[in-house]
Amino acid sequence: MRTQIAAANWKMNLTLQQGQDLLSHILSKSTSVREGHAVIFAVPAPYLQAAKEIVGDRQNVYISAQNIYSKTSGAYTGEVSVEMLKSVGVYHTLIGHSERREYFGESNQFLADKVDIALASNVTPIFCLGESLEIRESGKQNEFVATQLEQSLFHLSADQITKIIIAYEPIWAIGTGKTASSEQAEEIQKFLRDHLAGKYGQEIADQISILYGGSVKPGNAKELFGQADIDGGLVGGASLVADDFVAIIDALS
Repeated sequence: MRTQIAAANWKMNLTLQQGQDLLSHILSKSTSVREGHAVIFAVPAPYLQAAKEIVGDRQNVYISAQNIYSKTSGAYTGEVSVEMLKSVGVYHTLIGHSERREYFGESNQFLADKVDIALASNVTPIFCLGESLEIRESGKQNEFVATQLEQSLFHLSADQITKIIIAYEPIWAIGTGKTASSEQAEEIQKFLRDHLAGKYGQEIADQISILYGGSVKPGNAKELFGQADIDGGLVGGASLVADDFVAIIDALS
């Protein structure tokens, strides 16, 4: 059984106090996360240690970074290394979020380097991929996400790939007024799993949690998470509202 995951991405939002209040409120409502489920909070780098302290020893609840650099240390002003994460007890990080790709020009090869350094340090990558509206309308979405998988992850061994969480982001359905149906979401999530199976075999592919990151909300979470190849969500805006994110956690199948 694959782990079912509700992952919050706070992006560049909230002050420290607001973040502490939000996290405390959510955890007070979701006092325990059952076996086979996980809740992950990707918080801004300055808040990692404070968030880790609030989570404490709760089972199946994790704090994640939103980004790492591809080196362990050095003259890279403003960057965050995996060693820094580990020093504050954080063992998850987003890699390749669509905003990092679009605004900061992060290439598939650069992201492969980040994946490698995370895995080498026993930090779990939440690897993000997905296509733009232009690519979706051209009908080339499968080819595009297959290339993202191949160029960033297919150099990994079978053992390594099972340590990755994948998050599919339909960029075309975020803030465009267009909506992905649960059937459209399942279609491409299944394609991703089938493509992984073609490289690593079905048994390995069936172990990998693939999250959906297209405007998950309390109103659509249950239907989305009920799809065969959707193992939870990477949640942006709704993760900033305590009751909304609690409802999304509760929707995990």
